[in-house]
Amino acid sequence: MGKVIFITGAGRGMGADIARAALKAGHQVVATGRTPAKVLEALGGEQDNLLVTRLDITDLDNAHAAATQAVERFGRIDVLINNAANFYAGYFEEISPEQMRAQIDTNVFGPMNITRAILPVLRKQHSGHVITLSSLAGVVGLEFCAAYATSKFAVEGWMESLRYDVEPYGIRTTIVEPGFFRTELLVDASTSWPELSIEDYAERTATQIAQWQQINGSQAGDPAKIADVLITLAEQETPPLRFVAGADAIPAVAKKGRTLTEQAEASHELGGNLAHGDAARHSLGIPTNSTASPLLTNRTSPRSAAMAACDGLPQASTTVSTRPYRTKYGRYTGYVEPMLGDRPGPQRCG
Repeated sequence: MGKVIFITGAGRGMGADIARAALKAGHQVVATGRTPAKVLEALGGEQDNLLVTRLDITDLDNAHAAATQAVERFGRIDVLINNAANFYAGYFEEISPEQMRAQIDTNVFGPMNITRAILPVLRKQHSGHVITLSSLAGVVGLEFCAAYATSKFAVEGWMESLRYDVEPYGIRTTIVEPGFFRTELLVDASTSWPELSIEDYAERTATQIAQWQQINGSQAGDPAKIADVLITLAEQETPPLRFVAGADAIPAVAKKGRTLTEQAEASHELGGNLAHGDAARHSLGIPTNSTASPLLTNRTSPRSAAMAACDGLPQASTTVSTRPYRTKYGRYTGYVEPMLGDRPGPQRCG
């Protein structure tokens, strides 16, 4: 049985490729864009399993209206693909405050708006999947990308946290981090250059603009291929929390992971012993006059009732462990993890 897949920014570029891939795979598609006529033209006209509707993702009321139309037409929504985005290029000082706000409004509040409108549908169904396109620039800062990287780093944090909000309702989340694909992100309709001009940056800005314009149309990634992959992810019963797309992005993201590990480990000497002497003991419920190490495992905490209430679990003694463990909510590796007896519980407070 096909799924109902709701796609933002489906009038051109990767969004249109995703919509075409979903239709080809036999799914019912809600294809949205600012200009429905252009969306319909890009997808080949009216089809029985296609609903085209107007959506300005920066307008929350419009987002609710689009979600309502989708449910009225198909009865449900199974997958939301947050694809719509734009690109404000430039060095930070040359990007005007208005441009920075516009970048955040589209790339962060935009997907938040439509997700906010659709989550009640998914919660009622007790199922669903939210896929949000981040970027390589959401993991690795890039030159001339101060505004864009800011927006995509924000998307990463939002989506990582959203996972914990919605998993109890049977809703899955996936962050997609594409590298450079031959989409329409770099065309004039999607890219804005810096409004301000500072002499110190002038030569570098001119060089960067020329380089970015030269990149357009020659990116290695094929958007039709990533579109097929995204539909494959949408069809999976247990999709990944993060998916890195492209031969350029995969090693870059892996390198960033190694760099973060190295930086964290290098911080131990100066940053590893900054707590009040009794802070860790209080957090574990250990008397301050105790000589026991707060890192010992299997210690019963008198905070069990509060933790149990926070976790929505029956009151019982709470075991504290420093060991990594795996639950249906994922793998946790923090120093303190609430458990009920020997059964891990979702980490919602601490």
